[in-house]
Amino acid sequence: MSRKQKNKKRRKERASKQKLAKQADIFDLYEEAVQDPEGDVALVRRLFKGHYDRDPVTLREDFCGTAALCCEWVKTGEEKRAFGIDLDPDPLASARSRNLSKLASAQAARVELIQGDVREVKHEAVDITVGFNFSYFVFKERSDLIAYFRRALESIHREGMFLIDLYGGAESQRTLTETREHDDFDYVWDQDVFDPINNRAVNYIHFEFEDGSRIDKAFTYDWRLWSIPELCDALHDAGFSRTDVYWERTDRKTNEGTGVYYKATKAPDDPAWVAYIAALP
Repeated sequence: MSRKQKNKKRRKERASKQKLAKQADIFDLYEEAVQDPEGDVALVRRLFKGHYDRDPVTLREDFCGTAALCCEWVKTGEEKRAFGIDLDPDPLASARSRNLSKLASAQAARVELIQGDVREVKHEAVDITVGFNFSYFVFKERSDLIAYFRRALESIHREGMFLIDLYGGAESQRTLTETREHDDFDYVWDQDVFDPINNRAVNYIHFEFEDGSRIDKAFTYDWRLWSIPELCDALHDAGFSRTDVYWERTDRKTNEGTGVYYKATKAPDDPAWVAYIAALP
């Protein structure tokens, strides 16, 4: 085989290895690996009902990405409406072409997607505003965080709720890589940087495929890891009158989280936890 033929063969092999990665849609992969809109809707409704003894009707999803939660929300009742806000036009375009298109026309008409800064976008008040997937960690300065929380307070009814998730524990404060297998790909969570002086974390999501191809840094997060006390204090300073922390129950046999959250005022040491904070006007 000539040198030219060998080089051509190598190029073909490299192209073949990139096939699955090139064909993949990162938003599809993210939704499958990270999101659980049905579970999120159930949690939102349960926590809201626990405070107000009624089912919430209107939802605002901040940092909505592909608006999977909004779309799931309007499926749960003909009266349900949702607003999805995101600064990035790409996931919003994906939301329209993929998720909204799967809804019935009457359902899609009850979802309004808005491109803009969550600290600036205004519309009619809603029953519940959510900031999920830790996206508000993008606000590294306390003043910026409080400005966002004030906007969240303005976005809800007097009998409304603002709900955020957060994560922490010793494992969140060090560099590490974790891989989780899915049917057609592996999800790789890469904690690349952690600075304990300012709690700055730089994390990546990579995707790996069975043919050896890979999408490096499909998503990049440059965050500050906020603690539960810091967030509760900031919420109160933003004008909320009450904050409740919801902690995940642990299976005693497996020592793994059950996905069920309960109101708590103290919790055991846990190297890697996820919790929710519900803030009321």
